[in-house]
Amino acid sequence: MLITIDNVLTAEELALGRQLLGEAQWASGQITAGTQAAVAKNNLQLPENSPQLALLRQMVLGALNRNAMFFTAALPLKILPPFFNCYSGDSNYYGYHTDNAMRAMPDGSGYVRADVSATLFLSEPDEYEGGLLTIEDTFGAHGLKLKAGSMVVYPSSSIHQVSPVTSGQRLACFMFMQSMVRDPGQRRTLFDMDMALLQLREQYGEIDPVVRLTGTYHNLLRRWADS
Repeated sequence: MLITIDNVLTAEELALGRQLLGEAQWASGQITAGTQAAVAKNNLQLPENSPQLALLRQMVLGALNRNAMFFTAALPLKILPPFFNCYSGDSNYYGYHTDNAMRAMPDGSGYVRADVSATLFLSEPDEYEGGLLTIEDTFGAHGLKLKAGSMVVYPSSSIHQVSPVTSGQRLACFMFMQSMVRDPGQRRTLFDMDMALLQLREQYGEIDPVVRLTGTYHNLLRRWADS
């Protein structure tokens, strides 16, 4: 399931994020790459000791917490602190790879199972050439270049890549999360059901069948969710 969400960040948050990233010192993206990904990864990343990182993470996590579409798409149980990357100059691509199933917490406190990945775009599409995020699923390959402040959410098991940025600079935030519902097919069923319920409420209000279907949604979530 691949879901795009517009306007995750406000204009003020986006401006602040870009300002902080403009002041930051970048490191090699290899610092978080697994064995397979290290062969394909050639970009820049904000290191853990960056003075800008804590405020950037706080801003992104706050935006996620208020976004209902993100919650229903990911059903997050644990969110790994977000990371930030840059594609520019000679550090300009990330070839086809799949995300590691288990991700270590940056503070060494444990691991998060990566069920869902997300990319939050921080550069406008016309600010760089290339840099297409391509995600493969059972329906084929999907190329994405979203406006700044928008996000794509997709299964961490998907094979994906960022094509070379041939001019300009591509800034983004990427993150991994453990979902309450680890099975992607079950997450898709719950997402489709939730979206249908929203439409029914708008059209008919809280009539008895809508209330009962809402109960069925929550009963399925109780059956499938980890806690």
